[in-house]
Amino acid sequence: MAMLRYVAVFVFLALFHAVHVANSQSFIGVNYGQVADNLPPPSATAKLLQSTSIQKVRLYGSDPAIIKALANTGIGIVIGTSNGDISALASDPNFAKNWINSNVIPFYPASKIILITVGNEVMTFGDQGLKDQLLPAMQNLQNALNVASLGGKIKVSTVHSMSVLKQSEPPSSGSFDQSIKDLLAFNNATGSPFTINPYPYFAYRGDPRAETLAFCLFQPNSGRFDANTKIKYTNMFDAQVDAVRSALNSMGFKGVEIVVAETGWPYKGDSNEVGASVENAKAYNGNLIAHLRSMVGTPLMPGKSVDTYLFALYDEDLKPGLASERAFGLFKPDLTMTYDVGLSKSSQTPSKPKTPVTPSPTPPKKGTWCVPKAGLSDAQLQTNLDYACGQPGIDCGPIQPGGACFAPNTIASHAAYAMNLLYQTAGRNPWNCDFSQTATLSSNNPSYNNCVYPSDST
Repeated sequence: MAMLRYVAVFVFLALFHAVHVANSQSFIGVNYGQVADNLPPPSATAKLLQSTSIQKVRLYGSDPAIIKALANTGIGIVIGTSNGDISALASDPNFAKNWINSNVIPFYPASKIILITVGNEVMTFGDQGLKDQLLPAMQNLQNALNVASLGGKIKVSTVHSMSVLKQSEPPSSGSFDQSIKDLLAFNNATGSPFTINPYPYFAYRGDPRAETLAFCLFQPNSGRFDANTKIKYTNMFDAQVDAVRSALNSMGFKGVEIVVAETGWPYKGDSNEVGASVENAKAYNGNLIAHLRSMVGTPLMPGKSVDTYLFALYDEDLKPGLASERAFGLFKPDLTMTYDVGLSKSSQTPSKPKTPVTPSPTPPKKGTWCVPKAGLSDAQLQTNLDYACGQPGIDCGPIQPGGACFAPNTIASHAAYAMNLLYQTAGRNPWNCDFSQTATLSSNNPSYNNCVYPSDST
């Protein structure tokens, strides 16, 4: 019943917002780190961003060259203060005023600054003094914005790691320590977002099972059931974001918006880093983008997409640590794609789900279909069937009794139809026909009799 309500809300809102979504993807942002010595000039990056569906950029500082380069592009800009600035910002209102006068006033509104983040993951940094100074620093920056008559136009917040949650599983039990309550009250009073860094990659690294990987990559899996809400989660991203939503709600801040400040997946790593590969990075980012474009939302926040900043625009080759730290970039310094996740305006996937094609007696003349690989077990086929038919917007009526594709009444036949239907509906990208590496694309039309498999030619 919960799933039926979820699907109904999704369908209504998808139709209601169809025109808006087709022309705007303001929920897709990207992190622009600069710990590198080989990055292209800001002007080239600005042109690159304008060729994509990325509408927002998060900087970790306030580099004036980048902020200037983004002027008059319409791209929203998040700028940040370092953890090292927090003490001065907290103790000296004039320092905060000068920071705004230097980093905001000369560029706004031509450069569309929308948010200032104070520090990064301070509440889990381990420095109690810094934690105590965080809120005063935010307040002084907010006051400086108010004096400049920008308080209602540019928000102030701070970025948190997922470990700021005292509990996160199941999502409905999400909770914070009471020490964060005053920060949340600031978010609530000023209308600023709670910004969080969920990384399913790190969850998989801590639990490297095949089932966990599928759950993290938005691929078919058995799901995780939240007994409190009766919701079955089919991906880690939704589970993590809903855990934050539950924590905010339980502390009385239902009106505070969530923004995903960072999320991503490395495309390579050291030999002992599980899961860091091009295939997994492409699957995670590609499926996440498709999920955001679907506007289905999360089970606790249906019908809208949380603003999400992908990590990252480029690799940062000077970062210390594991090899994966230097392998999150979606683009190379020469401005070519590391791998294609459909961000280019010339090749992006549809921004809203397509209505599933109703079978007709006339088979398509040509096309591409997603079919199961040979030799799969009934258990794997059943998992794929359940997953595909459980996705919002997918109509598996044709494989129900009386439907054109019900016969032959076998798991293999029904799974094949459902898997292809999901592929065709989700955007027809290669990663939409992955199903944990149990499916493949085919140019052979699997339609038979009056059962027609939808394809890109219908």
